[in-house]
Amino acid sequence: MTGFQIVVLWSDVLVWLLVVASVAFGLVISRNPPLRLAWQRVGANRVGMASATVLLAFVTIGLLDSIHYRLALDGKPGEKTRYAIEVLSLLDTVAMPLRSRNEKTYSAPFATRLYAKETTDVPGVGAVRDYPRLKHGGQHLGDREDALAADVAFTAFRMMALAFVAWLGVLALVSATAGQAGIAGEVADDTPGWQRILRGETAFAWDAVLLTLLLMLLFLVPLFALAGQYHVFGTDKVGQDVLYQILKSVRTGLIIGLVTTLVLLPVAVGLGIVAGYFRGWVDDLIQYLYTVLNSIPGVLLIAAAVLMMQVVIDSHPQWFSTAAERADLRLLALCFILGITSWTGLCRLLRGETLKLRELEYIQAAQAFGVSNGRIIVRHILPNLMHIVIIALVMDFSGLVLAEAVLSYVGIGVDPTMTSFGTMINNARMELGREPVVWWSLAAAFSAMFILVLAANLFADAIRDAFDPRLA
Repeated sequence: MTGFQIVVLWSDVLVWLLVVASVAFGLVISRNPPLRLAWQRVGANRVGMASATVLLAFVTIGLLDSIHYRLALDGKPGEKTRYAIEVLSLLDTVAMPLRSRNEKTYSAPFATRLYAKETTDVPGVGAVRDYPRLKHGGQHLGDREDALAADVAFTAFRMMALAFVAWLGVLALVSATAGQAGIAGEVADDTPGWQRILRGETAFAWDAVLLTLLLMLLFLVPLFALAGQYHVFGTDKVGQDVLYQILKSVRTGLIIGLVTTLVLLPVAVGLGIVAGYFRGWVDDLIQYLYTVLNSIPGVLLIAAAVLMMQVVIDSHPQWFSTAAERADLRLLALCFILGITSWTGLCRLLRGETLKLRELEYIQAAQAFGVSNGRIIVRHILPNLMHIVIIALVMDFSGLVLAEAVLSYVGIGVDPTMTSFGTMINNARMELGREPVVWWSLAAAFSAMFILVLAANLFADAIRDAFDPRLA
């Protein structure tokens, strides 16, 4: 009898399929010299590799949150094992101290007391209005609340020193492997590998990766060390740690950005190439289709589709054994709806590029020799459009993450039980009307989403510079 039951959500399947597809794409790149050369240019871009390091941290959090299970309930010996209704993830296990240490209501970052006064009975004094002490935040200080600043500074300094030592170990490991290569792949000389890396003399931008990693370690290691003693980003209205909500929102943003591309990619690429290559009535029909779709206000179309899907979900509660499965279906429905309404821009772009490519000499020569249209599209048209597809998809990722935030803000986004940047911002807007203002939930959600979107945009710029044949 096991103590847990693995739960496989549809979104988990799609996430891990994306991981497998990424590995397969890496093998294809390694065997294709033009693609390998283009990605080597991406690897030499310092800004691109710095942003990729940040994105890798977000992806790691998302993957940890994509392994779900249910714990076994206590029962009598010999009875059939029953499992809890609540679905947990591996991230919940790692961040259990953040998840379980809830307060009564709001508390500010690094606070030891609640943010609102309450009336309490003090023996010998009577009813007194004061800020109650938190159950978890700063409890290790005891009565020495005035030592909070010194405790935070000492812990942060100690953890930063530990992070720097760990970074030196990573630097030594990288120096022993990648740093032995010469300048831009030439024959190595007697210069130590770590000097080559720090001076930027390697073909891969290890200096940017390691510098970004150092900054991340110096910030994240003290942050999570202090998170075990304080609520570093404060708590929300129900006393839940805001840092835990940020970690749980990462997977939602990644799924919205990545899974939606699985929906829009085949439609945009297929219709765009067909419209540009065959022209005539086929082109007119596809143009009419995406013109009509663009004429409908996007938010209204998405709202109508989400509300219809919600009616279907509410009408069939027997489909779901847990609330997580219900929220997961709504998330996938939102991805599908965003994909259906987001393919038109890429389709129009690919149509115009295909119109230009079909007039080139080698395409006309292939047609003159009787090569089939399908073979021409696969062998000549599609490879010359892949740089546009890759650039557009990476740049659309940030737009889709922002779209989820906007849709959740107006109440037509993910399920209310699912944590996302949009739901956090939506909940925080009511807190701005309080006196004093509760600002930390909004600031934390905005900062995390800003870092994710900025890293995606910078990485997209690096890919554009590497794959654009005009720049190459």
